[in-house]
Amino acid sequence: MLEPGIKGCVERVVTEEMSALRMGSGELMVLATPCMIAMIEEAAWKSISAELEEGQGSVGTLMDVKHTAPTPMGMKVTCETVLKEVDRRRLVFEVKAYDETGIIGEGIHERFLIDNEKFQAKAEGKKAGE
Repeated sequence: MLEPGIKGCVERVVTEEMSALRMGSGELMVLATPCMIAMIEEAAWKSISAELEEGQGSVGTLMDVKHTAPTPMGMKVTCETVLKEVDRRRLVFEVKAYDETGIIGEGIHERFLIDNEKFQAKAEGKKAGE
């Protein structure tokens, strides 16, 4: 059962593939904001996945996060999430990202509970003009 307080965490060492230069979000060899965002989403969805019913999933619907400090290649980044609110199918997470020297980002992330098959079918229907 989904209850406020569920925590998630993802840790990675920053590689060239995660850089702003490689991701196309800038010219520098520092952690790209899109990579930090992806890590936050991963921490959030994984934190609740064991609590979901068979065939149920979640999708990100809102990301309001500040990326406040750079992280160089080779440094470890940790993204943490805490489920703060459950409003029927809407989930609100408080999120924070750290590198080995301190906080590099924080904000709010919302997810929405979905039926995986129905959601995928709706997406595929776009190709057929449905």
